[in-house]
Amino acid sequence: MIHDRYKFKRSVHYREIAIVVLFSFFLGCSQSQVEDSVPETDIEDGLGISIFEPVDRDFADIKNRGVFRMITQYSSNTYFLNQGIEVGFEYELIREFTRENDLALEVVIVGPDENPFDLLNSGQGDVIAANYTITPERKEHVKFTRPYNFVDQLIVFSAELNLIPNTLEELADSQIPVSVRRNSSYFSTLMELVDQGYDLNIQIIPDELDTEATLLEVATGELLATVADDNMFDAANRYMDGLFAGPTIAERDTIAWAIRKNASDLETRMNRFLYKHFRITGNRTEPRRSAFLNILQRRYFQESQQIAQYYNPEWQYQSIGTISPYDDMIRTIADSAGLDWLLVTAMIAQESEFNPNSKSWMGAVGLMQIIPRFVTTEYEALYDPVTNIKEGTRIIKEHLQHYAYMDSTNQWAFALATYNAGMGHVADARRLAIDANKNPNEWENVAEALLKLMQRRYNQNARHGFARGIETVQYVNEIKNRYRTYEAIMALSERHQNRNLSERMDSRLVN
Repeated sequence: MIHDRYKFKRSVHYREIAIVVLFSFFLGCSQSQVEDSVPETDIEDGLGISIFEPVDRDFADIKNRGVFRMITQYSSNTYFLNQGIEVGFEYELIREFTRENDLALEVVIVGPDENPFDLLNSGQGDVIAANYTITPERKEHVKFTRPYNFVDQLIVFSAELNLIPNTLEELADSQIPVSVRRNSSYFSTLMELVDQGYDLNIQIIPDELDTEATLLEVATGELLATVADDNMFDAANRYMDGLFAGPTIAERDTIAWAIRKNASDLETRMNRFLYKHFRITGNRTEPRRSAFLNILQRRYFQESQQIAQYYNPEWQYQSIGTISPYDDMIRTIADSAGLDWLLVTAMIAQESEFNPNSKSWMGAVGLMQIIPRFVTTEYEALYDPVTNIKEGTRIIKEHLQHYAYMDSTNQWAFALATYNAGMGHVADARRLAIDANKNPNEWENVAEALLKLMQRRYNQNARHGFARGIETVQYVNEIKNRYRTYEAIMALSERHQNRNLSERMDSRLVN
């Protein structure tokens, strides 16, 4: 029995895990079932893919661009912000791959109306890293890398149930609705069980509800049952009360990254990377994991203390849109300087990871890593967050004004590069661009020239000598990429607020 729950009374909840900001679309619903069954044709077309031919972009093109784009969900095991710092199992694993390949990493968060496979094949991202199980349906549209995990799928029940089934037979007899996304591997597994003769009551929920958000709905009793991978259940069960593990319905599912079918070189490089961290050898039934992968496993799936310590389901609608502990301070100072506060926030994340006591080997201090000899402010005062941010915004604004004749994209890139490397090195790079008959007002040309300043044949005649050009280029790329991610997070937050406001108003009208 399959029911479609697109007709439902929604109550959008925003959950904050203290400083760990967890954006998921928590859409509750009434417990009444829709009578019309889902048409068989709709079931078969469950992935909702509209782009079938991938763009022609392999590793060489990605390397030339210098940025690797990771498509993922915003959740506590894939990618999220912890005190403004980007973390998550998938994020840290992909970041290690990009580090080894000298690439900047950009996170592309899947929006409520977006399809991850379309984002991949259209070229808006280069890999889907979201704890994806390899399924025949998905393999029709993408290619998968080597695995980096094996998981079991299990039924998860709400503790609100009076009688919890112990077997699939009891589940079928109970007709308890099992709520899953149509485009998930869980739906495919349940359909296989139906084909085997189990009369399961399957309810379809919106695709924007990821596994973690669905588990929360089960924990609060909004949903009665769902399916989850055992590692995700174990992690969620540490900070959610009200979950009960039921029977296992699939064993040793293979978890891997999804890439475009025509990206053969990227596949080779990612497989080579994963082989170092996860492999089955000899007669071993359990995989061998590297020390690095074991640390990630413990951090996000086995211990999950950073989530469990701060989770409070009563914190709804509070601090929506939080990026860092200093948001209000940054917004006030940036607004008064006429700057985009999200860009300033992205700079602070890059400079100090929001540590006000940070000090670099060059003597730069505080949130925005101010070099004391370049300012008149007393040294100790630079450790004060307000003072430090004011000095940092003053400096970056001066750089922006210096490049005011450029378009906004190049203006910000040059200002950031100057903040990082200094006016002299950027000027040397611009002269190199001119020598190569390239436009010195285009960041891509100057970024290329900055890399040349690392070579003796170029820097020996430069006015300011050697420059760590690759650091400056990565600095600019990573801030721009983080800024786009922050924008996506704020957009998710705004949608939460708008939906919540709309539904509150609807509720008042009904009452």
